[in-house]
Amino acid sequence: MTAMKRYLLAWVCLQLPMMVHAGQPTPTSAAAPLSDAERYARRCQSQSPHRTVKPQGTMLWGTRRDWDVEKVTDERTGVLVSADLAPLRQADAQVKSLSLEGGRLVAAGKGVVGTVLQGTASDGKPVEVAICGAEPSPEDPAMVWYRIEAWNALAQEWENPCVALANVPDPRALAVSGTWNANGAHQKARGKLTFACENGAISKCIQWGYKPWASRDGQSMADLHQACTRMARADYCGNGRSHTHENTTIDMYDRLGVIARTTESSAQWDLSRASFEAAWAPDGATCLSRTRDGRALETVLKECPNRFRAGTALDLGKGDRCTLRRTDVNPESALLRNQSYEASKGTSAQGEGP
Repeated sequence: MTAMKRYLLAWVCLQLPMMVHAGQPTPTSAAAPLSDAERYARRCQSQSPHRTVKPQGTMLWGTRRDWDVEKVTDERTGVLVSADLAPLRQADAQVKSLSLEGGRLVAAGKGVVGTVLQGTASDGKPVEVAICGAEPSPEDPAMVWYRIEAWNALAQEWENPCVALANVPDPRALAVSGTWNANGAHQKARGKLTFACENGAISKCIQWGYKPWASRDGQSMADLHQACTRMARADYCGNGRSHTHENTTIDMYDRLGVIARTTESSAQWDLSRASFEAAWAPDGATCLSRTRDGRALETVLKECPNRFRAGTALDLGKGDRCTLRRTDVNPESALLRNQSYEASKGTSAQGEGP
């Protein structure tokens, strides 16, 4: 082969990827806007699950961070973080209003499927959310799982806003009273609710038994549920930042006896590998022994200065000993404690999931 032929062949090989890429649509290009009638007509149509190949980090709401999958985003953002019960954006002619009773939405005399609510993203922008299915929980018929779609104004499509994972490829959502802000704090808000997606901490804690609308022995479980959302994400500082990895195994136990400490090893939990991690209150950890993802305790002290102090270890009983303790609360007042496995050497210090 002559030098000229080799040059031409190399040039063609270099140009092919650019020619192929030139024919691909850019992920950030916006589609032409639709009218209200066209938009609502498209809701709740059968769609294949949407997935994202980028790590989602530990999730509070369980929603996608942004419609633009190429955009670098913070773990404390979401395309849908709350919804208004009224006014309804679209509904059956006989559905005039909705109410939230415990773990289910109620429309007088009618079902809620097909209803469109006004929602809000973490950046404060409005986003419509359609209720496309309602499935009572087999374990608790008073609690309903909803299949929802939110209007993606970028793509001009209705899409499931919940993040799909391998074990839950088509996630649903629970309707929970109030809202959660970027710092992970729950806020009571009349007429507002949160669609807590199946793969997020709010929903997981309810599935584990901490239903914020319920009570045990006369005590509300709202604070216990909120403490659980901090624990699930290893949010030690109570600022919405997680310190864990996706699908990390943990064991939890609480003061009300909803979940008891595991005392025997099984295929799911190895007592010989487990040790105390932290004790939890609604606003974060009251004390901790180590981090779940293996980063140094000094990083927690720097992340939330003046919140914890190091010093003499505090014994909480049954082998639970704190290394860092809160300066403003009694660690023994914690509602929830957990054990976990110590992170193996070489584990990344940045958590990528709940």
